[in-house]
Amino acid sequence: MVHQQQLRFSTDGRGTYNISKQIGEIINKSGVQTGICQIFIQHTSASLILCENADPTVRTDLDAFMKRLVPDGDSLFKHTDEGPDDMSAHVRTILTESSLSIPVHDGRENLGIWQGIYLWEHRTHSFKRNLSVTIVGE
Repeated sequence: MVHQQQLRFSTDGRGTYNISKQIGEIINKSGVQTGICQIFIQHTSASLILCENADPTVRTDLDAFMKRLVPDGDSLFKHTDEGPDDMSAHVRTILTESSLSIPVHDGRENLGIWQGIYLWEHRTHSFKRNLSVTIVGE
């Protein structure tokens, strides 16, 4: 059995957005009991991460680390068509993930107790982000 669905999220700018609930609902509605859920973000300046869901300072620290590693407006970057956060957002996306695979067990996402699925917006202003979610299994 294969089930595919598109999702659209609005972001308020740079940061992490917990999408675990929406992914869980799609898995539940798919009817798949055992399989894989593949999540793909259709953008080059936002990414997907599997991250701790209990302590929000983990995600704050990740943002601080990325800010230090890939600063906005770095003179190294030539691609600045959409502003100083343009190229840094692309680098941040390449350093993280454009897709995630989550096991499905007993009709649910089989995550660890402290894991959550997050969309990580790398641009500083709001965007509409599209995801493709495909569940394969039986």
